[in-house]
Amino acid sequence: MGFLKEFKEFAMKGNLVDIAVGFVMGAAFKEVVSSFTGGIVSPLIGLLFNADFNDLKYVITEGTPNEAGEIVGEIAVLYGAFLTNVIDFIIVAFVMFLVVKAVNRMKKKEEPAPEPPKGPTQEELLAEIRDLLKKQ
Repeated sequence: MGFLKEFKEFAMKGNLVDIAVGFVMGAAFKEVVSSFTGGIVSPLIGLLFNADFNDLKYVITEGTPNEAGEIVGEIAVLYGAFLTNVIDFIIVAFVMFLVVKAVNRMKKKEEPAPEPPKGPTQEELLAEIRDLLKKQ
């Protein structure tokens, strides 16, 4: 029973719950970015190449058509799909940078810097030394 209690305490710590929420939000945001790149950015870039951006590839070895008319045995470098994923990554990384920057800015406003502990001034120390010397 102690193991379950320990696991519950671990799972309910603030940082772990925050990480889980961030993970779910990040996955959902990734889908939005992928649809943005696939539906808006890729077609616009595809206009430059007169082709669908995701289908851009460099064929190393030509394939042969099978009975169904599909090309099999083709070896190609799918650079269009790779570039789409790079664009997705850059967008997600930039937005996450902005989110972290905003959170850090809010944390700075919430937590004012504590004042350093004030010690006695020189005059107070000298007065204390003088009083101690007078007692002797």
